[in-house]
Amino acid sequence: MPGSPYTNLDRPPLSAARLRRALVAPNGPWARLELYAETGSTNADVAEAAAAGEPEGLVVVAERQSAGRGRRGRVWQSPPRAGITTSVLLRPGEAVPDRDWPAAPPTGYGWLPLLAGVALVEAVARLAELEATLKWPNDLLIGDAKCAGVLAEAVPGRSPAQPPAIVLGIGLNVTLRADELPVNPTGLPATSLQLAGAVATDRDPLLRALLRSLAEWYDRWRSAGGDAVASGLRDAYLAACATVGREVRVLLPNGESLTGTATGVDSDGQLLVTTATGERALAAGDVLHLR
Repeated sequence: MPGSPYTNLDRPPLSAARLRRALVAPNGPWARLELYAETGSTNADVAEAAAAGEPEGLVVVAERQSAGRGRRGRVWQSPPRAGITTSVLLRPGEAVPDRDWPAAPPTGYGWLPLLAGVALVEAVARLAELEATLKWPNDLLIGDAKCAGVLAEAVPGRSPAQPPAIVLGIGLNVTLRADELPVNPTGLPATSLQLAGAVATDRDPLLRALLRSLAEWYDRWRSAGGDAVASGLRDAYLAACATVGREVRVLLPNGESLTGTATGVDSDGQLLVTTATGERALAAGDVLHLR
């Protein structure tokens, strides 16, 4: 049937009903899941819902994005049903007594995109059986090629007293062929799970594993009051990070760049880089691994 999502049997559609049965629960972090055949941007959809007062736990999944965004305003697109494109709504600044979650301080919010990176590594290792690493802050690498990325955005509260919401968007290349891969402006080649030799490329269990790992780490982080050290998140991130210990060049948001050795990640999730003029703690930037 023309236009049917089942015309490409290598890329079957996701089922909203099955995903909801598996992931949405009264006592879990995912309260509502919406699956769209196409949308402009899942991050924009969740941000709009957050601005309208949507509670924590919304998950939006799209089979195709027409206006997906990456860091620094870059366009992120994928053929229909060839990847995982999802965004979730978190409200870390609001206490949740039923789950013994205190409000997390805003100083810890920088760890949320890194937390999503750890969840990605775990899901890919568990389902695809591939060894993946993270390029700071949260690009998923298989070998030296990028397979996924995370974009975090803050949405202001509806009143000055309400903490901001955080939207976490995740894009994972699953069955993209070589001629479908995006071009990265920083020069880092792209790949997909299929091209990297994954043992499984079924998006349904991959998405479930990703959202479950994300939920588990978010629960640990929230239970620890947003403390990445106490929750074990910092150690898990450092174990997965391929940037620490490397010579790097970092393109800063103001257009400047610096070169040095990445020596660690501090308690706020900032990358520590030792340069000729001393140590710098970086909250944002595009990292290039130098050989």
